[in-house]
Amino acid sequence: MRVALGVSYRGWAYHGWQSQADRQTVQDVLEKGLSQFTARPIQTVCAGRTDTGVHGLNQVVHLDCEVERDLSSWVRGTNCHLPKDIAVQWAMFPRADFHARFDARGRRYSYVLLESVVRPSMEAGAVGWTYRKLDGDLMREAAALLIGEHDFSAFRSSECQAKSPVKTMRTIEIEKYGDYWRFDFDGSAFLHHMIRNLMGSFLAVGRGAKPVEWFAEVLARGERRFAAPTFPPDGLYFTGPYYDAEDGIPTHTAAMDWLPGYRKNREGA
Repeated sequence: MRVALGVSYRGWAYHGWQSQADRQTVQDVLEKGLSQFTARPIQTVCAGRTDTGVHGLNQVVHLDCEVERDLSSWVRGTNCHLPKDIAVQWAMFPRADFHARFDARGRRYSYVLLESVVRPSMEAGAVGWTYRKLDGDLMREAAALLIGEHDFSAFRSSECQAKSPVKTMRTIEIEKYGDYWRFDFDGSAFLHHMIRNLMGSFLAVGRGAKPVEWFAEVLARGERRFAAPTFPPDGLYFTGPYYDAEDGIPTHTAAMDWLPGYRKNREGA
């Protein structure tokens, strides 16, 4: 049968999602735990690969397995074989041809940034950091330039394997909650390092080092060398993909509730 799982993970101990020879990736650890739970070799397909240090709150994967287990067992049983920083959040039996990657209608990421003269300590590795004051209105003006279909080559890693740099950005929301900024991105798909490269350029505009017009010029030029340096992965969260409503794939996990502003956004308060 085909099984779909929602997986959350803290990314700082792993070399990203995708399986690698050193076996220290989220996919490798998850598949090892699933194989131990089912006593069968298990391979998974994910909705979106994340990079080294990036966190996942609702990574959706699918797998095929001839072993029958109830849904609660897929969650609790698998979690018994996983480390504390990776956990299956939910399980469901989707339609037989459901595909975690190809059926996704879009993907969402959030970046959480601390604005403070003092670096983070308790939340080290879980948030980005800037000690400079940021202007939210300027960053929102820059963000508006990205909405729609664009060639995002200027914000693409040289290691990116995507067939096309043209992606559709549906929304970007930028809000501040106390000393924490939250950047929410919703798009058709994202290039390698795309959000981290965008974050570097947002901060250049937000602190006044570059004008909003510079952001438009960088996008139009389409060359990575004209954009700001890549920002650290610490505060970047893959909040998950979304699908047609009839597929019934969950878009919320408990891990999302502690992100700054999440409850407000979710309830429309």
